[in-house]
Amino acid sequence: MTTDTLPPLRDVIAKYDLAAKKSLGQHFLLDLNLTGRVARAAGKLSQCTVIEIGPGPGGLTRALLAEGAKKVIAIERDQRPIAALQEIAAAYPGRLEIIEGDALTIDPASLCDGPRKIVANLPYNISTQLVLNWLENITEYECLTLMFQKEVADRLAAQPRTKDYGRLSVLTQWLCDVRLDFNIKPTAFTPPPKVMSTVATLVPRDKPLVDVDRKQLERVTQAAFGQRRKMLRASLKSLGVNGEELATKAGIEPTKRAEELSVQEFCALVQALNT
Repeated sequence: MTTDTLPPLRDVIAKYDLAAKKSLGQHFLLDLNLTGRVARAAGKLSQCTVIEIGPGPGGLTRALLAEGAKKVIAIERDQRPIAALQEIAAAYPGRLEIIEGDALTIDPASLCDGPRKIVANLPYNISTQLVLNWLENITEYECLTLMFQKEVADRLAAQPRTKDYGRLSVLTQWLCDVRLDFNIKPTAFTPPPKVMSTVATLVPRDKPLVDVDRKQLERVTQAAFGQRRKMLRASLKSLGVNGEELATKAGIEPTKRAEELSVQEFCALVQALNT
């Protein structure tokens, strides 16, 4: 029994009464061509464990297994799809482990030995927080291939002097190369979200762009982007320092605004703060 002989996903949803819950940020992707494309965006899967968040009825889970994932660990907070996922586990003996739990409180890297990847259609309402959590141990993963609301994916990949560039852009790009793979229209989902979705892949760098303390970088970016329309000489005052002197010490014009700075320049501010 393989993905070809498993029942259609719409039948599974009807059988187990798996209507998507808005409170859980659920939007199910049922098109097996698209789930296969998501799985392939993560690259070769046969030598690693793939961790999936919020599998729901299992469309992407099936695709990951069909594409040859050595093992899939599926973390699902909603108890309703567990029986449906167990049918998939029976079709792929020994290759699917199902964990009932909240992905916000679970460290995926603790679930298995490496190499490991995360591939997931993330619940929209917690996607940003999940990424920030995973960045803390990002070198534990070969890559993260994730589906977001397009606006979140755009923020991850945004460059300076663009409207999407912000704190999330800096913290992510400091540690990862970000690739936007492809967009998926709302009509591909059940129920359709109100926005376009984007599959993006985060590939951890061997080492951060600049060797600075993460907590300090978080502080500096929070101060700068917390008042993003203000010049650095004003916004950096919230750090308890003279903003103009700090920017000058970092070799940055104090009249610049946060959105104009590169990731390296934010790191320079951290270094200046500590000297």
